[in-house]
Amino acid sequence: MRVFWARGFAAASTDDLVQAMGIGRQSLYNAFGDKRRLYLEALEAYQQGTVGGHLQRLGAPASPLAGLRDLLLGLIAEDDGLRGLGCMGVGSVGEFGASDPDVAALRAKAAAPLRARLVERIREGQAGGEIDPKIDAGDAADFIAMTMTGLQLAARGGAGLEDLRRMAAFAIDRLTAR
Repeated sequence: MRVFWARGFAAASTDDLVQAMGIGRQSLYNAFGDKRRLYLEALEAYQQGTVGGHLQRLGAPASPLAGLRDLLLGLIAEDDGLRGLGCMGVGSVGEFGASDPDVAALRAKAAAPLRARLVERIREGQAGGEIDPKIDAGDAADFIAMTMTGLQLAARGGAGLEDLRRMAAFAIDRLTAR
């Protein structure tokens, strides 16, 4: 997974993959069939892990606004090397766009529960007076998802820890009831 995360599908060679996995080329083919199948499995495993973490951070605090803040701040790794990897899912968008139906299906599968929970938390925040009630909850959820993507791309592009935190705080401030 780390090889694909760091390099993407096209730039990850079979030699890179077998070396990282500590197996022979034939073992890779026997276990996964081909590099593409391995990539799809790695992307799915990555997305399951990250979406699970996103949902946990989003739902843990009693305050919906704090959950949204924790979600965004949780994307920002303290470690420069890890932060610089960005997001494997976002990387798959950059590499494939919508051209690969299998990759697009994996992204949609990962995005659906997150968006649904974002809408719920935003509505909770509106009902509790934390989040501006004039904002459409679906639009706000899409804004948070777009912010997540932007933070990951900025991280991959070399943005620093404090800059990313400032961007996350700015996004949360846009939702806050005045």
